[in-house]
Amino acid sequence: MILLLPLLTALVLCCYVPAGSARCDLPQNFILLSRKILELLDQMRRISTFLCLKDRRDFRFPKEMMTGNQVQEAQAIWVLHGMLQQILTLFYTEHASAAWNGALLDQLHSLLYQQLEAMKICMVQEAGGEESALATEDLTLNHSWRTLMKYFQGISLYLEEKKYSDCAWEIVRVEIRRVVSFSLRLQQRLRSKNGDLGSS
Repeated sequence: MILLLPLLTALVLCCYVPAGSARCDLPQNFILLSRKILELLDQMRRISTFLCLKDRRDFRFPKEMMTGNQVQEAQAIWVLHGMLQQILTLFYTEHASAAWNGALLDQLHSLLYQQLEAMKICMVQEAGGEESALATEDLTLNHSWRTLMKYFQGISLYLEEKKYSDCAWEIVRVEIRRVVSFSLRLQQRLRSKNGDLGSS
C-alpha cells in the first residue's frame, strides 16, 4: 500500500530516543502548516455537530503531553511525529476517502506529509546524526508513546463501532481539530524555548 513506506519509516524512527546532543529547531513554516491544517479541518465539515450530539465520545486525549512538562523538549519532537503519523493514517483509508471531499482530503495528506518530512530532519538533528539509545531505556517516552497509540486506537475502534457514519466522522473531525490545536501550542512552546517564535 502507498502508506506502507511512511509507516515503516515512523516505526524505525520511533524505536530510538534522541541523544540530546543537538537542539532541534522546528522550521519556520511548521506552525503555519499546523494552522493550515486547522483551517482545512474546518472546511471539511459536512454536517452540523449539533445533529451528532448523541454520538459524542470522550476519547480521553492525553493533553498533558502537549501542555504540561511530562514530555521533555527533546522527546516532544518524537511525540509530535507520532501524533502526525497517526492522524495521517486515520485519514488515509478507504473509509476516509468515502467520507470526505477528495480534494480537501488530498490537501490534508499533503500538509501532514510536509510536516512529517520536516520532523524527520528535526529528529536526525536532535539525535546529533548518531544512533541513539533504544526507546526501552526511556520510560517517560515509552509511556507517552503507548498512551498516544492507545488514544488513536480508541478513535479507530469508535469509527468501526459506528460503522463509519457521517456523525462518527464529524465527531472525529472535531476531536482531531482539538488535537492539532493542542499540538500547535506545544510547537509554539518549543519555538519559544529556542528563542524563535516564528521570526528569526
